[in-house]
Amino acid sequence: MTRQSAATLRSRYAEQAASDLAENRRRQRELGAKLRMLQQEEALLADIMELAERADLPQDPPPLPEQAQDEPVLARPASRSRPGTRTRTPAKAASGGESRQPLLGTLLMGLLAAHEEPRPAKELRDELLQKHADRSPTPQVVRNTLESLVAKGKIRRHKQDRSVMYTLTDSARAAS
Repeated sequence: MTRQSAATLRSRYAEQAASDLAENRRRQRELGAKLRMLQQEEALLADIMELAERADLPQDPPPLPEQAQDEPVLARPASRSRPGTRTRTPAKAASGGESRQPLLGTLLMGLLAAHEEPRPAKELRDELLQKHADRSPTPQVVRNTLESLVAKGKIRRHKQDRSVMYTLTDSARAAS
């Protein structure tokens, strides 16, 4: 092999090595970006799993719009309370020793128990306003409460076209 052909061969090898090195660095940046994206997705999925696990635990009920501000809120049983939280015992309302109003879910289940056929949320709210004039939940609060009862397995949801209707489950009907 002549000196010129050896120099040409070395030059080609150097160019190929430089090209391969540049391609490897580009690929490393690409894989690094992909790894960061996957790590972010993993963190997001971990957060979703944590939220899903928390949703399975009984939660303190949020204060209802019709609840008086000075009225105590039911606390979670001590065995299920989160560390660092204090529980309150809501034996009686502050004024005159009266007991607390029944929960909206209890009232709605009572209304459903009076009917065999499925009932839409609007009719249940109208009936609630008629029978319990002291309560005035918004339509959204009624729907949210009904969906909460569905999630707990106390009532069943029926969809007919675009309408959603509710009935008691057989076990809830037997208990009432």
